[in-house]
Amino acid sequence: MEVLIYGGGAVGLGLASCLLKAGAEVDIIAREDTVAALRKEGLVRRGIFGDHEAGPEAFGSYESLGKMGEKAFDYILVCVKSFDTGTAAKELSGRLGVFGEQTKIVLCQNGWGNAEAFLSFFEQERIYSGRVITGFQRFKANGVEITVHAEAIHVGSLFGCESGCIDKLCEGISKGGIPCEATEDIGKDLWAKMLYNCALNPLGAILGVPYGVLAENGHTRFIMNEIVREVFAVMKGAGYETHWEDGEAFLSVFYEKLVPDTAEHMSSTLQDILAGKETEIEALNGAVIRLAEQQGREVPYNLAVYNIIKFSEARRGAEI
Repeated sequence: MEVLIYGGGAVGLGLASCLLKAGAEVDIIAREDTVAALRKEGLVRRGIFGDHEAGPEAFGSYESLGKMGEKAFDYILVCVKSFDTGTAAKELSGRLGVFGEQTKIVLCQNGWGNAEAFLSFFEQERIYSGRVITGFQRFKANGVEITVHAEAIHVGSLFGCESGCIDKLCEGISKGGIPCEATEDIGKDLWAKMLYNCALNPLGAILGVPYGVLAENGHTRFIMNEIVREVFAVMKGAGYETHWEDGEAFLSVFYEKLVPDTAEHMSSTLQDILAGKETEIEALNGAVIRLAEQQGREVPYNLAVYNIIKFSEARRGAEI
């Protein structure tokens, strides 16, 4: 099995480590500093699913597709931030040599709207989505730590395409340490993650605390409850579904299982702000706000945290 990891951030390196451990042939597209570290020291993983190291000779690493020779892959895992989705789709569409007849693209990203961006360049039969509720953190340029894990990674098609073609990928990731399953309900899974991320990511970033602390306090629980209810209403209004009938049913699972399983995790939105980077807020609460506008629906709690994050993003970026 030959796999291209497009995006060598924490998620990309974490998934690459699993596939390498499972014996797959892996190439990684990453930023220059990451590539330099990978070529010098290899890839290092540590954390709750055990440690694993792959030497520099075990995989390929490149700054761009143009620096990689012609090679077709079975799977291309897109692991860039959601704001780079359009750029990734355009670049991949210009390098058709990486595609075989059966190559599948798997979007391993936060937020809503990534698959639609790829539809502008590829037929829907190629495009699959991954739902990842596992915490990955970089501890150095070529090192990733798996900190928390709530549920198995799910992979499937938003367009009703069959899931058997991604079984081999799921088996490889699972064999490498992180449980991964094919699903026919990836749309429901992605909206479940939207409910989770929209409540936790911005508020955790604004207050600078891990997820568990947010759930312990009545004031922050009130805000998260209202965010979830708004997201649920917008989702239903747009004709989408998830695994729960209403927001209250989701909130029960949210507080009883999902947050406790990831209680120590610090928001990726906070990590981005502290690093002076753009956040994924546009694909999270921003996507909810845009769908709400189409429905003529008000979402004041989502709008509030969205605007605070945009302020923090701009202010921190100006300081760095």
